[in-house]
Amino acid sequence: MFELADVHAVYGRSRVLHGVSLRAGEGEVVALLGRNGAGKSTTLKAIVGVVEVTAGDIRFEGRSLRGVPTHRVARLGIGLVPEDRRIFADLTVAENLLVGARPDSGWTVDRVFGLFPKLAELARQRGGSLSGGEQQMLTIARTLMTGPRLLLLDEPSEGLAPVVVAALAENVAALKRQGLTILMAEQNVKFARRLTDRAYIIEKGQIRFEGTMATLDADESLRRAYLSV
Repeated sequence: MFELADVHAVYGRSRVLHGVSLRAGEGEVVALLGRNGAGKSTTLKAIVGVVEVTAGDIRFEGRSLRGVPTHRVARLGIGLVPEDRRIFADLTVAENLLVGARPDSGWTVDRVFGLFPKLAELARQRGGSLSGGEQQMLTIARTLMTGPRLLLLDEPSEGLAPVVVAALAENVAALKRQGLTILMAEQNVKFARRLTDRAYIIEKGQIRFEGTMATLDADESLRRAYLSV
């Protein structure tokens, strides 16, 4: 369904990705793990065309995304949930959802509220008044309203209390059960372990590991080398 093949990318004159290759099959949840600055967010931004790709290819459902403008990537069925959330603080929860709505997406406000009951309770509250966890739920919900077949989650658990992270994991697990393909950039290995089928580790813009979470859990030296703070 989705693949990066030997992708190189730059920020201005700085090379930031050095031959990144990864894949995700239909309905699969894949984690991209690594420390801060390792290249996780950059990889997601390269997929949606925010970062310039200078070599390699990104393919989604058999189509190359290299050089495709960001708005067209979104229309092809890829939704990015950014690390900084970017909700509309002055709009209500319901209005935030409607901003992203597409008539052919298969997602309605009622369907989103079924997945995130807390948002239904907060429907008339302004986005800026929500807690960090509530804003994260809203950002994911707003992205779902566009009808993505591939969901990119950038550090979804960052800065959230453990109880909120647990609730968020249930939401992501529900999306997995519905067959949505998810690529999740994360530092929180415990959070990723509950949800993912496979994992990659990225360090200094290069993939250092590909395999199951069980394989990663069994290799303490690998975790210490690339994931320990």
